[in-house]
Amino acid sequence: MIQFFKSLYLSERFYYLLFGVSVLFLISYWYTPLYTAGWLMFLTVLVLFILDIAALYGRKQIKGSREMVEKLSNGAENIIRVILKNEYSFPVFVELVDELPVQFQKRDFLEEIRLSGAGNSSAKAYTKTIEYIVVPTERGEYTFGNLNCFVSTSLKLVKRKFIFNGEQLAKVYPSIIEMKKYDFLAMDNRLQSIGLKKIRRIGHTMEFEQIKEYVPGDDVRTINWKATAKQAQLMVNQYQDEKSQPIYTFIDTSRVMKMPFEGLKLVDYAINSTLAFANIALKKNDKVGMLTYAHTVGNYLKAARRTSHLSLMLETLYNINTKHLDSDLGLLYGHINRKITQRSLLIMFTNFEHISAMRRQLPYLKAISKRHVLVVVFFENTELRQLIESNPSTIGDVYDQTIANQFAMDKQLIAKELNQYGIQTVLTPPAKLTVNTINKYLEIKARGLL
Repeated sequence: MIQFFKSLYLSERFYYLLFGVSVLFLISYWYTPLYTAGWLMFLTVLVLFILDIAALYGRKQIKGSREMVEKLSNGAENIIRVILKNEYSFPVFVELVDELPVQFQKRDFLEEIRLSGAGNSSAKAYTKTIEYIVVPTERGEYTFGNLNCFVSTSLKLVKRKFIFNGEQLAKVYPSIIEMKKYDFLAMDNRLQSIGLKKIRRIGHTMEFEQIKEYVPGDDVRTINWKATAKQAQLMVNQYQDEKSQPIYTFIDTSRVMKMPFEGLKLVDYAINSTLAFANIALKKNDKVGMLTYAHTVGNYLKAARRTSHLSLMLETLYNINTKHLDSDLGLLYGHINRKITQRSLLIMFTNFEHISAMRRQLPYLKAISKRHVLVVVFFENTELRQLIESNPSTIGDVYDQTIANQFAMDKQLIAKELNQYGIQTVLTPPAKLTVNTINKYLEIKARGLL
């Protein structure tokens, strides 16, 4: 009986009808014929009320479940599916309330659905799938609460509450969705559709693969004259990309990477990009490793080409947290000298807001670039774009726009000064980080700089 009363809810329509009955009884004080009409209306509402309860609390009911992947992707659109089955023989109306994790700060989730009846056969049930999208902006554990369904008949006098699922835990990892998107496009040769460039190869810095017969379209500079003389026909050398080259991504986890853009912190953009980039590099048979640093050196994975290496990298990236202290590149330089002895491609995700901040780190960057190919990836401040492009109307607006332009110009000067010392740079908006990083990787491979 307690469970019955806990699951029973009176609808707004029921209260409106009771209010109508009360109005009739009130008016009947002055106009007596309405007294009988009031009782007739009350009895009608009572009968309908009992019939509505009997229909909802019969043997048949509805069933529901929530389906989602175990690992949600940070900063991406994740689809959550709710499957509802109506075993009633008549159509019902469902108010679906899903208790979302506290990280989303959403307390007004409501979906109103009409489910058709299942018919007279008890073996049948009408099924409907509802999808909605969540976009997490932090890595970690997310707990989904109860799946609440408030069911009513066409009379809509009462509602019966059903509770499904209970607590359901999901872990938010670096964006697996983004990684799969670039992987799929790379396999389909459609990377140009999302901004990746086709890089023309310069010279022959690739590994020799085989000698084959010349066909129209082959580069005449690859003709092997000795083989041509022996075979009495044109033969050419065929090359392939150099493989198993060590590539490391360095992720700065200091306070400069805590800045949020479009709800996501810079360090999370770097983490998502690292996962997608590592997948592409492994597809090209290179060895991939990673390292995090701030005032100390954090997680370190040696470059490898194993099949399981991407899963290990995913788990490592999941546990990265930003620090509140400045980064120590001197400590990083010492670690590189001890651990990374082979010439490698080092992609460093960091951020410089002022040219003086870069110059403090420049001696260490120059020292690292002497033994390795160093690419410094830092971010445009896209929040200033609207201010820069606006039309100032007051002296204060002119001052603000001038300062914003100065900040934007500093970013360009930082990139130019790093290039002068032979350090590759990528200055990118956070949203285009992955595309621009992969472009730089393909460019370095094509130019044979590694």
